[in-house]
Amino acid sequence: MKPRINPDYTWFDLEIVRSPIHRWGVVTKQNIPKRRYVIEYTGQLLSRRHHKAVTGKRRHCFTYCLDNYWSLDGAVRGSGAERVNHSCNPNLYAQIIGHRVYFYSIRRIKKGEELTVDYCFEYSKTPVPCLCGSKKCRGIINMLKGQTGRQDETQPHSKTC
Repeated sequence: MKPRINPDYTWFDLEIVRSPIHRWGVVTKQNIPKRRYVIEYTGQLLSRRHHKAVTGKRRHCFTYCLDNYWSLDGAVRGSGAERVNHSCNPNLYAQIIGHRVYFYSIRRIKKGEELTVDYCFEYSKTPVPCLCGSKKCRGIINMLKGQTGRQDETQPHSKTC
């Protein structure tokens, strides 16, 4: 069954389609101006212990870490934002407010463009390969050694398993 966008959590007309980056992706069906709220990442709130128990049984993971203890499981009651793919040159950034995550546009996004965010996975000796295809691609989804999440207008999106 094709995943869908829940229109209650977005201000723009979005659609989930097959993505050249990875499996499914979210595209916009209209132009989105710079610095606008686009979609909220929703899902079941999980504690650290519950997160490990639930996500370890799945083939694909749609969790978003809020802090060292809480995460959102987009596979349960997700808005469709869980299908936003990673890019090393993203067009969205995430803002966490309490237990809620909002995606905002970094720049003007053109109709038909896939929405992307930098996952900013922590540095790891076993890195996750990146398939974004961006000219600025660092080759891995993880941050490079010594690198941290972006501190400018693009906040880190810690989508982890």
